[in-house]
Amino acid sequence: MNSKIKFFQSIHFKIALVFALLLLLTLEIVGAVFVRQLERQNLNTFKAQQVVQTYIVNRFSDELSTTSTTKANKQIKSTLSEINNTNNAQIRIIDNKGTIRGTNEVDNQGIVGQKTTDNNIKNAIYNNRDVVRTTYNSQNNSRYYTTITRLIRTQGNNSELVGVIYMRSSLDSVYQNINQITLIYFSATFVAIILGLVMAIIISRAITRPIDEMKKQTLRIARGDYSGHVHVYGNDELGQLASAVNNLSVRVEEAQESTESERRRLDSVMAHMTDGVIATDRRGNVTIINETATSFLDTDTDDAVGKSILDLLAIRDDYTLRELLEDPDDLVLDFSTKEHDLILQAYFSLIQRESGFISGLVCVLHDVTEQQKIDQDRKEFVSNVSHELRTPLTSVRAYIESLSEGAWKDPKVAPQFLKVTQEETDRMIRMINDLLTLSRMDSGTQKVDLEMVNLNELFNYVLDRFDMMLKQDDRPEKTYTIKRDFTKRDLWVEIDTDRFTQVLDNLMNNAIKYSPDGGVVTARLLETHNNVILSVSDQGLGIPRADIPRIFDRFYRVDKARSRAQGGTGLGLAISKEVVQMLGGRIWVDSREGRGSTFYISLPYKPYDEEDLWDEDN
Repeated sequence: MNSKIKFFQSIHFKIALVFALLLLLTLEIVGAVFVRQLERQNLNTFKAQQVVQTYIVNRFSDELSTTSTTKANKQIKSTLSEINNTNNAQIRIIDNKGTIRGTNEVDNQGIVGQKTTDNNIKNAIYNNRDVVRTTYNSQNNSRYYTTITRLIRTQGNNSELVGVIYMRSSLDSVYQNINQITLIYFSATFVAIILGLVMAIIISRAITRPIDEMKKQTLRIARGDYSGHVHVYGNDELGQLASAVNNLSVRVEEAQESTESERRRLDSVMAHMTDGVIATDRRGNVTIINETATSFLDTDTDDAVGKSILDLLAIRDDYTLRELLEDPDDLVLDFSTKEHDLILQAYFSLIQRESGFISGLVCVLHDVTEQQKIDQDRKEFVSNVSHELRTPLTSVRAYIESLSEGAWKDPKVAPQFLKVTQEETDRMIRMINDLLTLSRMDSGTQKVDLEMVNLNELFNYVLDRFDMMLKQDDRPEKTYTIKRDFTKRDLWVEIDTDRFTQVLDNLMNNAIKYSPDGGVVTARLLETHNNVILSVSDQGLGIPRADIPRIFDRFYRVDKARSRAQGGTGLGLAISKEVVQMLGGRIWVDSREGRGSTFYISLPYKPYDEEDLWDEDN
């Protein structure tokens, strides 16, 4: 737009060229008419001088009528010398038989008495008519004016052609004068055109200078520079236009500042919004999208702008643009993948003018993944609790009904029924206690009694209990071996002994439950730079990869039937996770299906010397 304009493309040159062409056209028309009139006038003057006086013509007629040729020729020669020949015309007297009787050519007197060879003369004699013509000789590039006048002798009522006067004169002098005058005229015309062109350029520059300044100012306005000012040279139309451009510059600057301020405010709002915002035109093509929306939809702004919102939200198969415009209801969009979960609530509203014309659509995307997950977990939790409580309650009810119907009288059956009822009741009590513990942890009301504990001794104490349980059972259902791999250095950690012992019991119980008969359970304890790492490994069936992310969820079991048969509540790992997190640690699992599982616990650790511990106790 701001490319440099060549001089021949500028309005300066065009205005000057128009003036020059008008001047040239005017002078050419005037020159053509002037030269034509000059030529006609000079030729008429020349032709008027080419006329022989009447008395001379009568004398030639009388002399040609004389019977004495010699005497007549002398008289003709004498008469020719009397003619005023201002045009240096060639004059010949020819009788009616075509014989040349006289000529004014001094050097060509030998043709007297000879027959003429000019066809024009012969035609004039035989056809009895005068001849006037202009001829052009291409050999010497000359023009000639020729007249053949009949000589008629009248006697009474009779007239007789006695001969003709042949006159031929050169027109070169006439055309030389015309050419000289034409050359002078065109030279003056050329000078006038040059002067007119210079004056036109000067005048056009004076006219176009305000236009050029206004052009530069508008270009500056287009670039966003409003500092310039157009000089007003007068109060004419250009001056008023310059004043209008100056006012326009001020108004545009104010409007631009207002628009820019609103745009920055809008960009700031959209950039810091936690919700995604998408705006479209009336055809449904995206015109505006903020960073949150591009993050939700895993796209770029350049790729999203211009794309249909139906394709961007992947709802083309379910909805049309007309349906969204006529009924802009909210939608739930699931963009979950294997890597992460994402559920968006899409709210649609119309961009509508006061006239009612719909110019676009606005879509607000709200991340409801956590809310949906909480709702789903709540539903699953209620369902699991109901299911877990219904099974033992149904069993207790069945045994109580059997006892009330008379089974209590049977000394063999009654104790067995009461034992099962007591076991199911204990199971429900454990489950309710676990739920209460989780509830207190979630609400933050669970008390934590922290103390410095030798983790080596605590872990060994828990493992010794499981070894003792195996030795006290005369006929154990499953045998196992506990392998210890501890660091030799005593590790003192600040923990809640009772809660952490519960965590270790849960991990050991699970390892023994899911290990095969005769399996080895490996317990490890080691330290890193800032952490203590505990791990419990079994040789069981392992955990499928798809179940690992949910293994610490409440009531979640990989093998539900086997877990219930072994008396599990499905809350042990959930409680373990809450306890470890309360102590500032982390718990995770590493497992492969068919190769066993390893549960890890990481606790914050700061090395202590025994003297420091004794000092703290004192």
